[in-house]
Amino acid sequence: MNESADNSNPESARRQWQGVPSAGFTDWLAELDISLAVTTYQVGKLLLVGRDTQGEMAISSRSFRRAMGVWTDGDIMWLATAYQVWQFASQFDHKARRAGYDRLFVPRTAYTTGDLDLHDIAVDAAGQPVFVATLFNCLATVSHTQSFAETWRPPFITTLTSEDRCHLNGVAMVEGRAKFATLCHVSDTSRGWKQHRMHGGQLWSIDDSEPVVTGLSMPHSPRWHNGRLWLLNSGVGYLGYVDLALGKFEPVAFVPGYARGLAFVDHYAIVGLSKPREQNRFGGLALDDELAAHNMAPYAGLAVIDTTSGQIVHTLEFTGSIAELYDVAVLRGVRRPIALGLSPDELRYNVWAEADGNRRHWRRTPRK
Repeated sequence: MNESADNSNPESARRQWQGVPSAGFTDWLAELDISLAVTTYQVGKLLLVGRDTQGEMAISSRSFRRAMGVWTDGDIMWLATAYQVWQFASQFDHKARRAGYDRLFVPRTAYTTGDLDLHDIAVDAAGQPVFVATLFNCLATVSHTQSFAETWRPPFITTLTSEDRCHLNGVAMVEGRAKFATLCHVSDTSRGWKQHRMHGGQLWSIDDSEPVVTGLSMPHSPRWHNGRLWLLNSGVGYLGYVDLALGKFEPVAFVPGYARGLAFVDHYAIVGLSKPREQNRFGGLALDDELAAHNMAPYAGLAVIDTTSGQIVHTLEFTGSIAELYDVAVLRGVRRPIALGLSPDELRYNVWAEADGNRRHWRRTPRK
């Protein structure tokens, strides 16, 4: 595994971690011509997983405090962080191409939101970001004059308040519109959801402002794929889909870890996994019994699931300091992506422009 240096955080050299792929993982990336964006808020990283010119897995990492939801179409990327929402744009760069990269993402726009406990982020048909402001129990978008603009709130939340009453965490987009959301319990009191982690979770219809599925355990990452709504019943450890007519969750595959982050390519689901720990909200759930029943050890990383068989066909395990992930997104047609971080020299001494019909890039040497 090759890992690019991360110069955007002076502590990065002290943080040791490694990505360990299963035998066929990198070949699978090549077969589908994809790479992956993965976030870990625990160590504050955006990880870009691809393959180098020799066909080996390569991971580029950049530091962003509390990196959470990530969305990309391969040219634009949005990232939710501790108190900002970042938009990246893909830039043409001869030096990056000579080094073997085929996509360079540069942070172009930052919206300062303050601490909203941002979770999922997506983009609507108009190109506007839609994100989950979990602390404020609502869906929202960016504002040029305020920290955020609320777009939807569950009707049982009586006021806009920074109390994380229901732990709203996930949003599913359908044809460019926010259509479904996941939450951990119907509660209108501060952190009232925490006493109902086992069976209080629900999937809600945003159009109807009504629950679609109840009795879930800490559900996350609702996603619409090939005409079907999928989600992670995280507290039990299952990937599954929702029978919208019956209002029922249908489990498809058990995954060995606390599942958050879900993306699809063809008939494969890519699930992000974290290690459950007794001292946080991941411990003491039915997931513990399910792991024992399946005789499986939890890990932090990715599980690739063939949704036609329900089998885990590939894995990427993170060892060392990375124990928790949040989100994963697919970059189609991208072999090896890289991103600039927030290093002052990277941002100051790289300049791009379009002039006379050509794209140009200047990389200057920092002054002594």
